[in-house]
Amino acid sequence: MPRSVNSVASRRRRKKLLKAAKGYFGRRKNVYTVAKNAVEKGMLYAYRDRKTKKRNFRALWIQRINAAARENGMSYAQLMGKLRKAQVELNRKALADLAVNHPKTFAALVNRVR
Repeated sequence: MPRSVNSVASRRRRKKLLKAAKGYFGRRKNVYTVAKNAVEKGMLYAYRDRKTKKRNFRALWIQRINAAARENGMSYAQLMGKLRKAQVELNRKALADLAVNHPKTFAALVNRVR
């Protein structure tokens, strides 16, 4: 019995991978084995950094809230504790947005919980 090779599927799989490697430098874009390694590594970085992005943004929001709180005579920890006690249900993203774009509103919020 003759050997059967599913070349249609193989070609499709390789084309899909090379398409994912589009824009890479040198052999990483057109040599299958090199491109395969580069794309796999890129996907690992993408997966890892989707988690890291959340962490980085939370840290940024905390820094912004802290800076704005200190301008209004309070530390970040004190502000967050008093907001929780006053049952103000604003998350850090919203608080950071207020601190940067609407400082008067943020100051009013700080004075309210003080």
